[in-house]
Amino acid sequence: MDIFQLIKENTLATTAPLADRMRPRSIKEILGQGHILGDKKFLYRCIQSQRIPSIILYGPPGTGKTTIAKAIANEVAAHFFQLNAVTSGVKDIRGVVEEADELLSIQQKSSILFIDEIHRFSKNQQDALLPHVEKGLLTLIGATTENPYFQVNKALLSRTTVLKLELLHQEDILVILQKSLKDKERGLGNFAIEIAEDALRHMAETAGGDARRGLNALEIAVLSTPLDKDGKIVIDLEVAEESIQKRTLQYDKDGDQHYDVISAFIKSIRGSDPDAAIHYLAKMIYAGEDPEFIARRLIIAASEDIGNADPSGLQVAIAAHEALKIIGMPEGRIPLAQATVYLATAPKSNAAYIAIDKALKDVENIQTMVPNHLKDTHYKGAQDFGHGIDYLYPHNYDRNYVKQQYMPSQLEGKSYYKPTDNGYEEKIKYYIQTLQNTDGK
Repeated sequence: MDIFQLIKENTLATTAPLADRMRPRSIKEILGQGHILGDKKFLYRCIQSQRIPSIILYGPPGTGKTTIAKAIANEVAAHFFQLNAVTSGVKDIRGVVEEADELLSIQQKSSILFIDEIHRFSKNQQDALLPHVEKGLLTLIGATTENPYFQVNKALLSRTTVLKLELLHQEDILVILQKSLKDKERGLGNFAIEIAEDALRHMAETAGGDARRGLNALEIAVLSTPLDKDGKIVIDLEVAEESIQKRTLQYDKDGDQHYDVISAFIKSIRGSDPDAAIHYLAKMIYAGEDPEFIARRLIIAASEDIGNADPSGLQVAIAAHEALKIIGMPEGRIPLAQATVYLATAPKSNAAYIAIDKALKDVENIQTMVPNHLKDTHYKGAQDFGHGIDYLYPHNYDRNYVKQQYMPSQLEGKSYYKPTDNGYEEKIKYYIQTLQNTDGK
């Protein structure tokens, strides 16, 4: 490194954005992504063995794609090349290849080529990488916010492993912000900063899982706030809101607001008011409520309040939950909204919910026995105990139905499930009544 490059590096160390200065330098410093970086997980094992395959890191902005790539290079002592697919072309790739070849020949040093936004490379540019990745001259680490299975050609995909990164948890971002406030070498530790807990938490919550966004907001708050009379930079909630451009919401995820809003959400669905249900859904999403918690509540509502009045309600709720896991947030808000509207406008029945609770109460309080003709007969000697004798096989009868005792004798005549006249359950009710009115022979 010449003197001018050294001056440049030293200048950037103090003038670069806080998010860049606080970038973790080793895998151990990285928060989140435990599914690939945790003990005995894929990347952890690769680093331990000092054998890094070519990979594509796929995930939302601010989840650590560049950070992970640089940390891997540090861990395995490889030379790190970085290109951006927007501004680089085949000529740049050739330049990297030549330098990597020289490093390997003279210094026996391996090379990692990190390509940001690799999905923007044309097919020709991607093809130019293939021979060098294939023979191991370069270890490719691509980064993309777009699904690589749609955006990267199959030849390159077959030579790489795709790893999906997740949005960071709010607590992880909070730790990152707190660390930057204390760090005197790379962070804001040399400033006299007094920041309110609710202000810092607001930045972490509204960062939306993006560590860069949270750090940018903190840096803006610090640099744009004048010193008070005591020479301190005082950051309150109002300053935090202005710095991240998002209003705080009176919503305590561990307190009354959490329970009150989810209660209002479910009751609005139960009460067939899609507008109110969507409002409470929006309030939870805006406040940073765990979207999977919302999805689970939709599944419960589909069975508890819609039930067999519209059996498709449960399918819709489960599909929304699965869609959320596949696409994540913020797009996940769309299937959540679709399921919310569907359930709110569906016919309602809690008959199945009432039935199971009544049955559970009887099971708790009444000792029952399975009638002999319904008992298992698959083992030798079962009939010697009278098991299965006189059992009538319904498929041998008209309409696949025959009258016989199914309920334990202690509860014979007891009815738990009472279908309503709502939606599909009306058909169930009619079907049951029709069977009950036939002799079943």
